[in-house]
Amino acid sequence: MWSRRKKLKPTQVDTIVGRNTVITGDVKFSGGLHLEGTVHGNLLAEDGAEESVLVLNKDSLVQGHVKVPKVIINGAVEGDVYASVHVELAPHAKVRGNVHYTLIEMAAGAEVNGSLVRRSDEPAPSKPLGLLEKQGQEKKLRAMDQELVAEPSRETPVK
Repeated sequence: MWSRRKKLKPTQVDTIVGRNTVITGDVKFSGGLHLEGTVHGNLLAEDGAEESVLVLNKDSLVQGHVKVPKVIINGAVEGDVYASVHVELAPHAKVRGNVHYTLIEMAAGAEVNGSLVRRSDEPAPSKPLGLLEKQGQEKKLRAMDQELVAEPSRETPVK
């Protein structure tokens, strides 16, 4: 009733990391990864794997960055999360780091100790503007506003 957003289709889980498993080092994957254990390293989707999904179970822990298109977190992440498609923060999610997202869903009880940074669909400028360039643009805009206010009306009276 309330939600008009596109629901994520169920994904195939290709890999399950069990509750008593500890991985030290980066994990690079494609497809679906379900984590119930601990990873001391980064979790990265293969380049071009836009269908990759990471599911972090309630007692899971990632000590590193997560860079996966679709992420569902119900465990803990100590690092930044980068999701190009969708992030879901379930009730037991705890993120100590920034969450970079395009679309986010956050349940009551989820915690983010960092910033929520929306990823824009628009391309980034080719070069960042310096302080002087920004000030120059602001002056131009103010001058244009003043011209509009000072300019007499050119409307012709209706006969």
